[in-house]
Amino acid sequence: MSDQGVKNSEKILLSLGLCVRARKVIFGVPMICEAMRKGGAQRPRAVFEANDTSENTHKRIADKCKFYNISLYRLSVDGVTLAGALGKSASLAAVAVTDEKMCAMVEKNI
Repeated sequence: MSDQGVKNSEKILLSLGLCVRARKVIFGVPMICEAMRKGGAQRPRAVFEANDTSENTHKRIADKCKFYNISLYRLSVDGVTLAGALGKSASLAAVAVTDEKMCAMVEKNI
């Protein structure tokens, strides 16, 4: 990965960390899919997926995002790195940002 790609990954992870501190993030595929289905104020505005998710998990997230018209971004970091940056100990397949302005802050680094 180039130096620019590494810097962008770091900026994305830092931005997602700010979203976590603001409590505007949903962790994990089952919770994200449930929030998409329910809609409302906690509806995901964008989903950020680790690059090491299984084919089945990727398809599940991609299909749900397409159906509910939600942006999906595949990050250049693995699940362990994503989890570590967001203060979690286990691997994370995906996170979703629920606030429009926070989402725009993260998306500008992609």
